[in-house]
Amino acid sequence: MEEHYLRYPIGQFDKPPVITKPVIENWIETIGSFPELLSLEVALLADEQLDTPYREGGWTIRQVVHHCADSHMNAFVRFKLALTEDNPIIKPYNEALWAELNDSTSLPVASSLFILKGLHHRWYSLLKNLDQEALKRKYTHPEHGQEFTLEETIGMYAWHCSHHLAHVKSAKRKELWG
Repeated sequence: MEEHYLRYPIGQFDKPPVITKPVIENWIETIGSFPELLSLEVALLADEQLDTPYREGGWTIRQVVHHCADSHMNAFVRFKLALTEDNPIIKPYNEALWAELNDSTSLPVASSLFILKGLHHRWYSLLKNLDQEALKRKYTHPEHGQEFTLEETIGMYAWHCSHHLAHVKSAKRKELWG
């Protein structure tokens, strides 16, 4: 149970049976505010603190920040594809291997925080201007063998933002300051 909590401190994404306009608006605000909240959490951390894993066997805070930039760049492209093509098959990537690359393990987090700030500014604007028809557009994820609507995907990425923000907070609380 403890391992599951450390891995999923806010639980796993649970798509509501009905996705309402207020729910989508809340998710969009979560996506919009994420870069600032993440920046505030990591602003005063030293390198050795950034290199602290959020759980045993988990990524370091540094890797989490870089992963968020990698993941959200891919998400933004997926949204653009779904909005401009009919149910495109998106390209998956191996996030675990990406997190082990040199840029994810050693670069300062500022580079990914800059990416997230600019990317989320654009993504937020795009999301705020989607109509009901656009929200129902889909893409197919070949690894999962299923279609995802953009409205559902907004929820998954709002969860993703909160999920990794909780990892950073957990690492700071548990590992850095006891």
